[in-house]
Amino acid sequence: MSRVAAIDCGTNSIRLLIADVAAGGDTPPKLTDVVREMRVVRLGQGVDATGEFAQDALDRTLEATRDYAELIRRHGAGKVRFVATSATRDARNRQVFIDGVRELLGVEPEVISGDEEAALSFAGASSVLPSRGKDPVLVVDLGGGSTEFVLGDADGVIAAKSVDVGCVRMTERHLQDDPPTAEQIAAAEADVDAAISDAARTVPLERATAVVGVAGSVTTITAHALKLPEYSPAAIHGTELGLDTARAACTSLLEMTRDDRAALPYMHPGRVDVIGAGGLVWRRVLERMADVTEGRITSAVTSEHDILDGIALSIS
Repeated sequence: MSRVAAIDCGTNSIRLLIADVAAGGDTPPKLTDVVREMRVVRLGQGVDATGEFAQDALDRTLEATRDYAELIRRHGAGKVRFVATSATRDARNRQVFIDGVRELLGVEPEVISGDEEAALSFAGASSVLPSRGKDPVLVVDLGGGSTEFVLGDADGVIAAKSVDVGCVRMTERHLQDDPPTAEQIAAAEADVDAAISDAARTVPLERATAVVGVAGSVTTITAHALKLPEYSPAAIHGTELGLDTARAACTSLLEMTRDDRAALPYMHPGRVDVIGAGGLVWRRVLERMADVTEGRITSAVTSEHDILDGIALSIS
């Protein structure tokens, strides 16, 4: 048994997992959570427009990293891996952020490629799903700055592609009104559709026998579809929604006002202003999957386990 700490720093949130890892010989390693935390810090604030991190976004993210470093020390994690994704790949001044993280944690933060992000997401999601053998499964990691499409089976990743559409990027680029106008929605959909087509040139989407959605946008959409009285990972994880139900939840969140979304009991305050765009992206992904599989895909599964679990497994 070993104890590891994984940090996933995305465009919208920074998350920590401290877990005990039990290796079972021929069986895959198993994670037991010790600490699992998430903070919305919006590191990618304005990066799509300016190409740089804003100082207040850096301050928020490094403050969270400092708190995470204290938790890691307190719980005695032996191995630590810090992974930064879309926003950090895009920012010209990322070295300031990297230096700050190194000073606080004592480890070198990794700015990983979209392909590695995709592989880690698949490892995290598939680690808790029932084995489907050789049946290919599509894992979609819908983040703040990017979305990863990963097709894989029991042997691992078959093909993966990261594209630059996410809930923060689409909100900042297109969805400025409250609620967004039809013209803004159409412009965002055009971007998303082009990105899915780009992903499809690398990932044979039509081969998928199931779709699994991960990350905060998808889990919040699922909470909305289930009309939960509060955000409950246990109630959300493993939920299988029919495509019509999932699409209706996406549309509802996209068309709501900000105040109405803020009043939802399962809505994290940091997702209020970007979840509409998350719904737009997820809706278009599901519509495309129904189309390319000629109706064979009729539902989507939500997983609370994702890249964060993949990072922890990678250092176990």
